[in-house]
Amino acid sequence: MTLELIRSTLGWCTVINMGLFLWWFLFFTLAHDWVYRFHGRWFRLSVERFDATHYLGMAIYKLAIFLFNLVPWLALHIVV
Repeated sequence: MTLELIRSTLGWCTVINMGLFLWWFLFFTLAHDWVYRFHGRWFRLSVERFDATHYLGMAIYKLAIFLFNLVPWLALHIVV
């Protein structure tokens, strides 16, 4: 496995994960009421708790993208 393949893989992982993150954000923003009602069938959450849970999930997901995809990709570009 070459460094170029690893850099390419990390770059595409970053793009795909950011796309999923953007999809999650847009879906949550544009279809908020529908998503809340859909999840309300299984979980009894207030709207504030539901929003806070999704916001925390998005923050953790974005942090994971930066730490596990973007930073190694940047480090490989700096080193090589």
